[in-house]
Amino acid sequence: MSNAVELPRFLISAARKSSGKTTLTIGLCAAFARRGLSVQPFKKGPDYIDPMWLSAASGQPCRNLDFNTQSRDEITRMFGEHQSDISVIEGNKGLHDGMDLKGSDSTAGLASLLKTPVVLVLNVQGITRGVAPLILGSTSVQPQVNLAGVILNMVAGDRHAGKLQAAVEHYTDVPVLGCVRADPKMSIDERHIGLIPANEMAVANAKVDAIADLVTRQVDLDALLEVGRLAPALDIAPATPRTRPRADVRIGVAQDSAFGFYYKDDLEAFENAGCEVVPIDTLSDQYLPEIDGLFIGGGFPETQAAALEKNLSLRSEIRTAIQNDLPTYAECGGLMYLSRSITWQGMRHEMVGAIPGDSVMHARPQGRGYVKLSETGKGPWPLRDPVGRPTVFAAHEFHYSSLDNFEGEYPFAFRVIRGKGIDGKSDGTVVHNLVAGFAHLRDVEANRWVGRFVDFVRACREGVQPANARTGSGS
Repeated sequence: MSNAVELPRFLISAARKSSGKTTLTIGLCAAFARRGLSVQPFKKGPDYIDPMWLSAASGQPCRNLDFNTQSRDEITRMFGEHQSDISVIEGNKGLHDGMDLKGSDSTAGLASLLKTPVVLVLNVQGITRGVAPLILGSTSVQPQVNLAGVILNMVAGDRHAGKLQAAVEHYTDVPVLGCVRADPKMSIDERHIGLIPANEMAVANAKVDAIADLVTRQVDLDALLEVGRLAPALDIAPATPRTRPRADVRIGVAQDSAFGFYYKDDLEAFENAGCEVVPIDTLSDQYLPEIDGLFIGGGFPETQAAALEKNLSLRSEIRTAIQNDLPTYAECGGLMYLSRSITWQGMRHEMVGAIPGDSVMHARPQGRGYVKLSETGKGPWPLRDPVGRPTVFAAHEFHYSSLDNFEGEYPFAFRVIRGKGIDGKSDGTVVHNLVAGFAHLRDVEANRWVGRFVDFVRACREGVQPANARTGSGS
């Protein structure tokens, strides 16, 4: 059963990557929040960095909507569960980019699924009259998508803006909602996998404010709000009431400048599974707190390698805890931290040493994009299918590092069906009760990994070997 719900919303997209849609979305979220509106940001796809910035700008946790890991019903339901005065969705890549030739998994496909008007950001450097065919082409591929306006970005000056607006008005019926000048204040520094994350920048709030100032002066916020308010009602299934259980398990989560790649809904899944999430700062905490399990997500440990190496006390405690069978899960940057060392830009730094291998950064990505995994049955957690039948699930990876000099015969929790993983065939090396790999998992209907990990943590604390742990089929 579903019911039609009024959800003011719009989606920011672009004709192609690197058009400035992220900084504009950051500015819009902050500008609307300044007006006292409740702003709910969403990001299409498996992204961690953009959501950090959107969360900082809006004051509310950004949610990811991802065709790779979520069903269409799950996306719609998640969108409807997080209502606000205005919802702002940032697309990924270009409006029509995706793996499906018909565009079902594109940003346009998401706009169509959620019946959401699209505002197109166009980088107009070196363009005048040519802006018109860009707009007309964007409307012709998937005409069911409502292109409600454009924001012209990287405008050179008043004369340039006048020519652009004249061309748009003459050839199209799409309104121009803003002309944003080229300005260094509208940029955020980048590194190898995207924007520098907000958790790493001490000046993040100042940067958000500066972007919001420029967007407020150069975008018609009232017209944009009207676009959002005119969005059609959306059929949403009523949310199932949920009672959060009393926390009886403590899970340490590394959250600092080195590690910050976490989905908000995954962290909430820990709490819904009866966990107290205990933040750990791997740069400054000298000792592990009293915890029953440990989760170290992705991030940029290579940029903090000297500080991580310096914190010998915590590295030693983590290594000893893993050797003593502390249930631990680590993804990508977490895998790098738990290895013997990180080498980057000619510098080698000692790390935890729980994994008998060395992390080496490269100039080009070693694994990038959507991945498909199946469980081998050799991991410590209960299997997704208790019978042990191999089932494939989706994840993603994006790493410039490789795990070199890997010594010993250790099992792997996952077989790589698509992607790179650790060695092109396997991912999720198992050392004691540690699973560490390059793939980023997400706790969704198709893979409730958090609950299974917590079940294992709880069983270990109680001295009970959980059913189906390390008993499945496969090699």
